[in-house]
This record gives sequence, structure tokens and C-alpha cells, in this order.
Amino acid sequence: MRRSQTIVFRAMLTLDRKQSTAIDYDLINSSIKETFTAIDRFESQAVDEILLMREQHIYKDAGYQNFEEYCTGELSAWGGYRRINQLLGAHKVIVAAGELGEHIKNERQARSLLRLAKEPEKLKQAVAIALEGNSSPSEADFAAAAKKVVPPPPRKKVKEPLVPENIESIAFLKEQHRLELERLEPELRIGLQVEATARAEAQMKEQLSAYQELLQQQKQQNFQLQQRLDEMEGLRKLETENQRLQQRIQELEHAVQERPSQQWGNTMTAQATKALNKQVKQSLEKTIDLRSLSVEPPKENAQECLRLLGMALKQIASAMNNAQALEAAAIILGSEPTPQAIAIRTEQLQLLPQAVSEIREVLSKPKCSWQDYWAVAEKYQSIEKDYRGELTTQETKLITALQNASTEPPTIGVGSIVAHADPYRTLYADKGEVVQDLGDELVVAWGHWRNESKKTDRYFRNELRFWQSESHE
Repeated sequence: MRRSQTIVFRAMLTLDRKQSTAIDYDLINSSIKETFTAIDRFESQAVDEILLMREQHIYKDAGYQNFEEYCTGELSAWGGYRRINQLLGAHKVIVAAGELGEHIKNERQARSLLRLAKEPEKLKQAVAIALEGNSSPSEADFAAAAKKVVPPPPRKKVKEPLVPENIESIAFLKEQHRLELERLEPELRIGLQVEATARAEAQMKEQLSAYQELLQQQKQQNFQLQQRLDEMEGLRKLETENQRLQQRIQELEHAVQERPSQQWGNTMTAQATKALNKQVKQSLEKTIDLRSLSVEPPKENAQECLRLLGMALKQIASAMNNAQALEAAAIILGSEPTPQAIAIRTEQLQLLPQAVSEIREVLSKPKCSWQDYWAVAEKYQSIEKDYRGELTTQETKLITALQNASTEPPTIGVGSIVAHADPYRTLYADKGEVVQDLGDELVVAWGHWRNESKKTDRYFRNELRFWQSESHE
């Protein structure tokens, strides 16, 4: 800029000296060209600062919600958001052209090449054609080269030629349309914001309704659980009463065997007691089909009923030394027909209500993970089959989904070594390192850009993959 000012100053001095003489064309022409060159150079410098403002979200420090709002508020005097997009598009073309990008001097020259930016090879071919026999191509040279590489789609033929009056009318209508769009743009933006807000409110209402329904289901399950607890308490009381009666029978049998029959008088004798016990055993064997009961358990509180029944049969087997009762208890409890195995199985099943309660509690958490579930379920591995039988189909499906999610591959994050996911990219096999996580997007530093001025670029997650050596490709 100082050089151009010096040249202009010299030109003014020359004009003062010559006064009435002719103006020096070469000097003024050189000054004009240098001024435009400086403008192009400063525009390029502004692009780097614009990218920094956009990518680092620095505009939020001034209270702007997004980059477009910043451009409209601060840069309207220099073309606003539309002009900034043009400069960013030119920067994209220069970067995609690689080494040939240095021949593209300004945004006007890059404008005709913008449609080739997504195909770097064709873009470089167009720049090379423009440079053939001309070291400083013009805008028209670049436009012609782009048409040679990728001809534009043919325009529809107009049946009737437009008269000058129609051309002026169309130009007027276009200008009116442009002005109307500029006028409606704020209203459209507000309308989109209102629509997005309404959509978010609808989603919140749906989630609230789902939570209320889930709460209602939880209340109903709690009520049913309380009913089952009451029933279980009743069964426990029956079990206690049964044990008391069994102990009383043992005391009576022991007393009959030890005391002489004279002491009992006419009430009962040892022989009568043994006969009575024999009749009780025969009656139990005829009236209770224990094996069928184990195959088809009761409909309500099946596991708890079978557990209590098995425990009662175990007590009967111990009291009467009855091998059949012991075998029936083993069948119902699902263990070996030995007193020790039945005792261990009984202790395990006593943990069943607590296990079901704790597992349901952890599954009901909104953000339950496989680690949360396993921290509870690991304590009850010995009765996993039993507590899974008590869970609902929805709960077992949730456990399966959590387990599958825990085995999914890791996601790409900061420090991951990645490559392009698209196999048709020219630099498909090159690798880079993720240096910044922006949420939906990631900033990658590529190895082949190490010695270049541009070292990083932004990508969506689905555009990248974990890098593997060529032997594993």
C-alpha cells in the first residue's frame, strides 16, 4: 500500500511539474495496477482472518448468534454475507488448485472456476489450460478453460427473440424480485426460527407425555409388587406355622418312643402314633402330585410359591427322613437331591426379590448403560436365569440392547489417526490426526500438509474413518 501511495504521489508531482503538459500514461497505469494488486492481496489476507472468525466462533464474543448475523451487522459496508461467501469460495478454489492456485490472483478470476472446486483434478486441468501461452490469464481465460474441461449444460432455446422493450422489462422485474427477496429475508429467517421453536416444543411435549406414561406404568408395577409382597408374607407365615407343626410332630414321636405306654393311658400309644404317621404319608402321596406341580407351577407368584413349597418339603423330608419328599423338593427348587444342595439353592432363591428390585431400579434410569447394569447384576450371577424369568419382555430386550451397545466400535475423537472415508478421493490413503472436536465436525491435521501453509481442515464424522496401513486395506 505504501508503494502504491508513493507512485501516486510521484504522479501528482509530475503533473504539477508539467502543469499544462500531457499526463504520463505509463506512470498512472502502473499505479492503478499496483493499487488493484494490493486490494487483491489484502482481500486474501482478510479471508484468513474471516476463516479464523468463523471457525473459532469468535463472533459470539460480540453477542452474535451465528456467522451470517455477524457479516450482516459488521461487514455490510463491504458487501455483507454475500460478498464474504464469494471471497470464501475463491479461497476454496485456490486451495483446491494446489500449486497452480498461485496463478489465480483474485475472486473474480476464481468465480468461473468455483463449480470445479469439488473435482480438484479437473480444476487443475482448467488452470493449466488457461496458463498455456499466457503467464497472467484474465477472468475470461479462466472462464473459457473451465468451459473446455466441463462444458456448462445447454440452455433452453427461446422460441421468440426478446425485443429491447422486453429485455428492459425483464431487467426491471429481476431488480424488483431481488429487492423483494431482500425485504422478505428477515421475515423468512424469523419464520424459520418460529418453526424450529414450535418443533422443539412439540418434541418436549412428546417426551413429557412419554415420561408421564412411564410414571403411570411404574406406579401400577409398584402396586402389583406390593400385592405380591403381601402374598409372600402370607406364605411365609404359613411356612412358619408348618415348621412349628413339624417340630411338634417330632416331639410327640420322640415322647411316644421313650415313655412306656402305661403313662399315656387310653389317649395314644406308640403303635397308634406310627400308624397315624403312616396314614398321613400315604395321604400326602395320593393327594399331592409334586412332579406335575414342578412342571406347571402356579400362575401367580410362581417362583415364590415353588420356593416356599420346596422349603416345606425339605423340612418334611428332614423330619420324616423321607427320600421321596427330598427328591420332590430338589425337583421343585432345581437342585441336586441332597440336603446340602437344597440348602444352597434355598439361600440363592431368597435373594431373588432383592435382585429383581435392584435390577429394575437400575434399568429405569434414563441414561442406564451396560456398566451400570452389570455393576448390579454381577452380584446375582448365580440366579441370573431366575431373575430374568421375573423380568418383563421389554426389560430383557433393554438388557440385550445395552450389551450390544457395549461391544460397538469406538468413535473417532481427538488424537485418533484417520483417513478419508470416500475411496474415490485422490488422497484416500493419506492419514492425519484429529486435533479438535467440534461436535458434529472434526478438525484434522494431514501428514502430507506438514510442509504446506494450510495444515488442517474440517470434516463431518461420516467423511472420515480410522486409518489402517496399506497391508490391511
